Amino acid sequence: MWSNSVDKNLRERAEAVIPGGMYGHQSVRLLPDDYPQFFDRASGAYLWDVDGNRYIDYMCGYGPNLFGYGQLDIDAAYIDRMKQGDTMTGPAGLMVELAEQITALVTHADWAMFCKNGTDATTMAMMIARNHTRRKTIVLAKGAYHGAAPWCTPLRNGVVPSDRAHQIFYDYNDVESLEAAVREAGDDLAAVFASPIKHDTFVDQQDLDPAYARRARELCDETGALLIVDDVRAGLRLARDCSWSRVGVQPDLSSWGKSIANGHPISALLGAEKARAAAATIYVTGSYWFSAAPMAASLATLKMVRETDYLERTQILGERLRSGLDEAAIRHGFSLRQTGPAVMPLIMFDDDPGLGKGYLWNDALMKRGVYFHPWHNMFICAAMTEKDIDDTLQASDEAFKIVRDAGAIPPVEKLAVLSKLTNAD
Repeated sequence: MWSNSVDKNLRERAEAVIPGGMYGHQSVRLLPDDYPQFFDRASGAYLWDVDGNRYIDYMCGYGPNLFGYGQLDIDAAYIDRMKQGDTMTGPAGLMVELAEQITALVTHADWAMFCKNGTDATTMAMMIARNHTRRKTIVLAKGAYHGAAPWCTPLRNGVVPSDRAHQIFYDYNDVESLEAAVREAGDDLAAVFASPIKHDTFVDQQDLDPAYARRARELCDETGALLIVDDVRAGLRLARDCSWSRVGVQPDLSSWGKSIANGHPISALLGAEKARAAAATIYVTGSYWFSAAPMAASLATLKMVRETDYLERTQILGERLRSGLDEAAIRHGFSLRQTGPAVMPLIMFDDDPGLGKGYLWNDALMKRGVYFHPWHNMFICAAMTEKDIDDTLQASDEAFKIVRDAGAIPPVEKLAVLSKLTNAD
């Protein structure tokens, strides 16, 4: 029997000592009311909340869980290195080995810099592009997420206009919109930022249009600007290379995180030779950026990337989930919009502008042991099995019945605050 009394108690205590009770992307204040905020443990494809409820976890820690929580070989590498020394006065020698291996894996990369968060990597990319070109303006896709620093946070609070200066926006996958933004930047264009796919929240995902990717590359070559692909979310999930390699387009810089150490805290910026001097002459650092244990975990993760069929298996599992959900929805008189790659699904109801159906369905799934998200893309991890997918489909069938029997469902009131908070860009 699902219950959440321990979670509720922790939330009440958190309100007194944590601003807002929780902050950042792992706050559940905009999710269905009963979604757990606090968790106790995780293993493989499963997550247990503090009340002991187990979930098949399709959020995968918001992306880092690629091979399964607590994957033995990866965690053993982390623990062994921790015993030798982790955060020391200088980095361990394996930092060089990691740089060698990750640049060997990623076609466009000649060098690597390591940090902790995706925001670190995207901010470094912006700085290097400006240092390389001696220009200021960056061109970005509307609605794309590149981190939580003042220059890119999706919320306006605490941000002043100068933090967002020298930015021009275009529509993702729209060649004419991109060209217009580049023309507007003129001789001051430092970089074009791009996501691997359009994976904005609350809207349907779009896969990469090869014509858009090729034109972005051409425009950067014509103007001397750098092309930056932010692969923090999708890196190693769509390809064993930069995600744009799927269409034969190589960026100058790419930012990585989440999956590169299967959840251990490390991110990376990879770059082409042309940007090496600019990368060497900016100042960036962090107290924990050079910690050795996450680098050991990353080396173990990259070994599994090279030597297993994880990519192919997660694709098969994602397609099994997608087709099964479509069949279940149709049986109950619904139509789903399942967009994006099957390994990074976003699942929303047609004819649900207020997201009421989606929220009720996701809540019903959660209480049946399946952790879905109603407006953020999700993830398939390599620890999932066909049985996990089938169990998910069984739970979804029951959840569809609940939505069908609920009749007219009002819009989700808590989402009304978004129009006041989100950046208009």
